[in-house]
Amino acid sequence: MASNAATATAGSFGEFRPASLPLATMGLSLATFMQVLDITIANVSLPTIAGNLGASLTQSTWVITSFAVSNAIALPLTGFLSRRFGEVKLFVWATALFSLCSLLCGLSTSMDELVLFRVLQGAVAGPMYPITQSLLVSIYPREKRGMALAILGMVTVVAPIAGPVLGGWITETYSWEWIFFINVPIGLFASSVVAGQLGGRVEQLRKARVDWVGLITLVFGVGSLQVLLDKGNELDWFRSPMIVALAIISAVSLTVFLIWELTDDEPIVDLRLFRHRNFAAGTLALVLAYAAFFSIGLLVPLWLQNTIGYTSIWAGLATAPIGVIPVLLTFWVGKYATRFDLRWLAAMAFVVMGLTCFMRGRFNVEVDFYHVAMAQLLQGLGVALFFMPILTILLSDLEGPEVSEGSGLATFLRSVGGSFSASITTYIWTRGGVLNHANLVEHINAYSSDVRDGIAAAGGHLQRYAAEVNGMISQQAMQISFNQLFDALGFIFLGLVAVVWLAKPPFMKQGGPAASSGH
Repeated sequence: MASNAATATAGSFGEFRPASLPLATMGLSLATFMQVLDITIANVSLPTIAGNLGASLTQSTWVITSFAVSNAIALPLTGFLSRRFGEVKLFVWATALFSLCSLLCGLSTSMDELVLFRVLQGAVAGPMYPITQSLLVSIYPREKRGMALAILGMVTVVAPIAGPVLGGWITETYSWEWIFFINVPIGLFASSVVAGQLGGRVEQLRKARVDWVGLITLVFGVGSLQVLLDKGNELDWFRSPMIVALAIISAVSLTVFLIWELTDDEPIVDLRLFRHRNFAAGTLALVLAYAAFFSIGLLVPLWLQNTIGYTSIWAGLATAPIGVIPVLLTFWVGKYATRFDLRWLAAMAFVVMGLTCFMRGRFNVEVDFYHVAMAQLLQGLGVALFFMPILTILLSDLEGPEVSEGSGLATFLRSVGGSFSASITTYIWTRGGVLNHANLVEHINAYSSDVRDGIAAAGGHLQRYAAEVNGMISQQAMQISFNQLFDALGFIFLGLVAVVWLAKPPFMKQGGPAASSGH
């Protein structure tokens, strides 16, 4: 097998096969799982981290924000870095450095140290997912590339679900440092496996000049935008001078960035990729669908804990069924999906996810565990049919080095869409709760018999009765806002059915989607 792989390297890049395809897939998938998991695993540990490092809970949120900002900046640089250093070398070094940064995060003795190392960790993590996607596409035979993308889609879904549960368990059973330490052996194993399996892959490097204008405007534009989105709710949006300043910096920087990148001969981010119809349509569908999907993943656990009264463990158990069907259907989707028009599969996925949103829109404060878990389980069917078709569509008309460039750009936009949805969803939910509370209070009449009976039942204590009523009204107000939000999300998913039909076949041309990773 090894000799076959070595021989294949002499041919075109798309013909390279590792000595062990399952082992190479495991190494690539483990690295992606570790990186995606790390985005959510620290969330539930923030109070413990803040207490141990002598910081406030507000300061501890920079553990999340710092990673997100540097990761968002690094993502669109994937294409430039892969052209300059090669995809395999970039993956191996990024994964190894991610492990090193994870070790440093666990060894941090102050919040400043931890935030610094999280910045470095987010930066080196940027290329890991898009390069994994590009490498998986390149090493699988044409007829099996759907399986590769299905595996990657399953990892993308399962890791964020496992993150909070695993993070809570590790923090309670051991200590918060181990949420970072566990990355070290996984990352070193993944980087060594990929280096051994793909080290003989021939790549043509191009030492293009560094587009400093594009790089600087990207850093300022994306960095300011990410901080704005992460801190907007906390700082009351544009009532805060800091948010206003960040918005101005981001708007000016990104405007200059877009104009420069579209006119420069060697842009650091190739925005001309959007000339490809399927890439443009697929990326639009991916960004909008992921933003809506991210909203669900954020809103349901918050609603379960803050409105329904679940503990974090029970909230995790209620939301976990979303990963069951993607795991069970990965093989089927990967093997047989390409026999169908992928637009139909994606459309079916959006319909299923839209219907589950409408199901949640009918929930009330007395909903039981079964119905919550069942909605999550059914949504898993939509998720199973979503990622692989959309990824295949958006990669289908990219060639050679465009694969890693396009994957990085699409992943970056997907991440920005998730950040937008997180900020907007929490704002709309809480704002809706306030408005609904005000509307419900208007119906409380001090002269009604129900109110007088309530006061009597409270032993004549008006304040105690008012507190009880206010608690019930607040709960109902947030529930109504939750229902309204999910009805809106349901219509968004149904609207995405039309978006996916902007793409045109073939999606599996000779050599598969984005058949090779370099010519």
